[in-house]
Amino acid sequence: MAHDFKWYVVRAISGQERKVKSYIEAELSREGLLDYVPQILIPMEKVYQVKNGKKTTKEKNYFPGYILIEADLTGEVAPTIKAINGVVGFLGAKDGGPTPLRQNEVNRILGTIDEVSEKPESMMEPFIVGENIKVTDGPFNGFSGSIEEVMEDKKKLKVMVKIFGRRTPLELNYLQVEKE
Repeated sequence: MAHDFKWYVVRAISGQERKVKSYIEAELSREGLLDYVPQILIPMEKVYQVKNGKKTTKEKNYFPGYILIEADLTGEVAPTIKAINGVVGFLGAKDGGPTPLRQNEVNRILGTIDEVSEKPESMMEPFIVGENIKVTDGPFNGFSGSIEEVMEDKKKLKVMVKIFGRRTPLELNYLQVEKE
């Protein structure tokens, strides 16, 4: 039989999303309801950090306290999920039951492929002090320089650029430069 799958947001105790996800999977499996829930996701984002001059990535929860599920909430599916340890309930639940996410919200949360390809490359790869870059935007377009400081929180760089033979410090945002 065809299922009517929609995406829902399950609220979980913050910091226990992974545990709750495995509880949901185990419980649905035990109840024989896995066919009704093809996907359970914890939206994660990769966060770059530079530690001791080394670039590390770690996954950070994008929406702490929320788990996305694709489900056909017929019969016992919703009550089973609600009864699971660590589940606070469904987001947007009214008397008529949980409210599904709209497709555009799902696309945004799941970070559709379109968005990823639209983002300039520079956002994906962090900059490292000492790297050579070329200015691609603004009044200093075409000049080259080296990175003196990376201001991760502001998404800006302090760059030393040679202008008319003199080294000049510039503050540029990530989108104004590219790696050489």
